[in-house]
Amino acid sequence: MENNNQNKENSQNQEKRMPNDNKQRERRPNPHRQNTQGQKSVNEQGQNSSRHASHKKSNPNKKPNPNREVNGNVQDREAPNGNRKSNQNRNNTNQNRKPNQNNKPNNKPGNNPNKNKNRNKRKNVTTVNEAMRASMEENKRVQEARMAPWKQIDMATKGKVRFTPLGGLGEIGGNMAVLETEESAIVIDVGMSFPDETMHGVDILVPDFSYLHAIKNKIKGIVITHGHEDHIGAVPYLFKELKFPIYGTPLALAMIENKFNEHGLKADTKYFNFVTKRKQYQIGDMKIEWMHNTHSIIDACSLAIETPAGTLVHTADFKIDHTPVDGYTMDLQRYAYYGAKGVLCLFSDSTNSHNPGFTKSETVVGKTFDTLFDLAKGRVIMSTFSSNVHRIFQAMQRAVKHGRKICVIGRSMERNVETNRALGFVDIDDKHFIEVHEVPKYADHEILIVTTGSQGETMAALNRMATDEHRHIKLKPSDTVIISASAIPGNEASVSKLMNLLIKAGVTVRYKEFADIHVSGHAGQEEQKLILRLIQPKFFLPVHGEYNHIAQHAKTAVSCGVDERNILLMSDGDQVEITPKYLKKVKTVKTGKTYIDNQNNMTIENDVVLDRQKLAEDGIVTVVAQIAQSNQKVVGKPIISTHGLVPDKEDKKFAKEIEVLLETMLLNMKPEALKDHRNVENEIRSTIRKHVVRTKKRYPLIIPTIFIV
Repeated sequence: MENNNQNKENSQNQEKRMPNDNKQRERRPNPHRQNTQGQKSVNEQGQNSSRHASHKKSNPNKKPNPNREVNGNVQDREAPNGNRKSNQNRNNTNQNRKPNQNNKPNNKPGNNPNKNKNRNKRKNVTTVNEAMRASMEENKRVQEARMAPWKQIDMATKGKVRFTPLGGLGEIGGNMAVLETEESAIVIDVGMSFPDETMHGVDILVPDFSYLHAIKNKIKGIVITHGHEDHIGAVPYLFKELKFPIYGTPLALAMIENKFNEHGLKADTKYFNFVTKRKQYQIGDMKIEWMHNTHSIIDACSLAIETPAGTLVHTADFKIDHTPVDGYTMDLQRYAYYGAKGVLCLFSDSTNSHNPGFTKSETVVGKTFDTLFDLAKGRVIMSTFSSNVHRIFQAMQRAVKHGRKICVIGRSMERNVETNRALGFVDIDDKHFIEVHEVPKYADHEILIVTTGSQGETMAALNRMATDEHRHIKLKPSDTVIISASAIPGNEASVSKLMNLLIKAGVTVRYKEFADIHVSGHAGQEEQKLILRLIQPKFFLPVHGEYNHIAQHAKTAVSCGVDERNILLMSDGDQVEITPKYLKKVKTVKTGKTYIDNQNNMTIENDVVLDRQKLAEDGIVTVVAQIAQSNQKVVGKPIISTHGLVPDKEDKKFAKEIEVLLETMLLNMKPEALKDHRNVENEIRSTIRKHVVRTKKRYPLIIPTIFIV
């Protein structure tokens, strides 16, 4: 430390003296002087080499002058530390070195005017010759081509396509879209969605088909990606208005056939066209290939569509499951194949775009079932989506393993299980199944009941069991109820109500306390990234989800190299035009929802639903009165009743207020106005509404019935 301080001070003193020490610097040092250890410091070498083009070799036996600095100048006699000897070596790090004449010079400022000669000198520099440079350029070209395969698309083509979502954007479910060229059009999926709590008496929602009517002459077919209700549930309602050829895998079309049978459309199965995966089908002026997906239903597919403008890829609903129950993994090879050829636009599922990482494999649910079946002492009642056949199949496998008989309850569950058994997807012998009336013949630990109602549907079998309304199954405290599903957005309240009913019934409920009791069928962010990297599209349109879902998916796409300017966030009805040169919104078409009552499969008109909402929110006021035209007064006492507006104990008071309003209003009316019933009723409606808004802050439905005598 002392040497360092002394070195610093010597260096500072030397720098201060530099402007005035030119004479001393001109003194030639004795070439025979040398360091005590027979070694020159780094500074000595640098300074000597800069001042002498050539000099004599130092005598290794000669001792240095302690009063001289190493650069040949006389050192200050008064050292900073009086007890220390003068610094013999400027660089402290060289004190213990062995003599080495090849040490590098110290390139401190002021020491060596030629210091830059050695500063940038590098050892073992790679020689970049022309061949190496050419190879690097070629590799760079290949890499850039690989990262932007869409550049292979013919930019001179005049082709263009238009994509119009009619459902599935801004919502979960109800997926339906139209893809059209100049010559033809196809419909991708025709799905239904579920109503919210304000749609009283409505069971399902189907998309508005107005735009399909407008272009019906261009439509060459309906393309089905898979058999979930939110992709096929509205097909029978469309076929009651318009009929087109339908293309899909055997399971998807078999499930549509079941719906046609319910709706009296059995003859329309003649429009079915069963497709083979990895094979192209010409529909209009488009070529379409179905590519296998892994999802929460068997036989799910994505679409590769070759159009006059370029190739489009629509993933539909998917997750990348490397260990699916049936062993058929997602056909990533075809994704890579089309990606390498160049894809103009990618449409991709956005449902789980906020979920980081990967979605778990369906097989983890089977491991959870192993644990739950081991814990169950009585009957096991398992409820899930009737279309999730792989999960149903895993539960049935555990039942066979534990010696339990299988009872399937619920119309949609029974139908789907039988359809999948007929097609070979559920390979379980008939001897393991029993009918619902046979359940009491077996001990509780020998029964598995597979049923519907995981979303808390009022008419579903599980809900009827929970309310003790099921004709055959009465819940027992020894029962274990497994709800292997998550609540669809909007159904949280119904599922919570169902849970409360089941717990009140005393059964053991297995729901969210087991992490892997349910896994999603939709891709997380890392799976979405993999698809984006396999396809490397020029344009990207996120689909299937609420606005926050597609916005997050767009961010993921940007992180994977898609130009932010080549992404559009759509809503239902937005028509987007796609060409090799641009992507833009061109217009908005009419969209909406049609309300369906499942009890009779009939449509409920919009005004009926609005009236129901009005009644639920604001109540109703009815007025029945006779009015004498001669004196403009009410004959007798008017009948005034309300529902949902005032409590029963205030009915008389409210009726008196309305009666006074009527008398005042009639006295102020012109005599000729009483000749028209419509005018009188409108005036009464307006007067009562103003009074109720002022006093109750509500907007009830007001129904006046007037007789003029």
